[in-house]
Amino acid sequence: MVRRIPSGRVATYGDIAALAGRPAACRAVGNIMRRCRQPDVPCHRVVAAGGRLGGYGEPLAKQALLAAEGVRVSGGRLRGFAAIRWQPDAG
Repeated sequence: MVRRIPSGRVATYGDIAALAGRPAACRAVGNIMRRCRQPDVPCHRVVAAGGRLGGYGEPLAKQALLAAEGVRVSGGRLRGFAAIRWQPDAG
């Protein structure tokens, strides 16, 4: 599911948990993203609720990867979060 998130867009841990059919499993999604070392899985595109970078993974690396895709981050939050939030049924 995470591979489906387009460059320059993000989804929340909760979004991914809901897509997996386990809407209460946000923390599990965060743990999976933190441990994932597969270069073809864009874990940096999965963020915390409200557009926060979240505490999983390496926030500075996550911020740099998102910035390279044109996503603006300030104070640990994504700017324009609603506009860049990816939801599969919305595109």
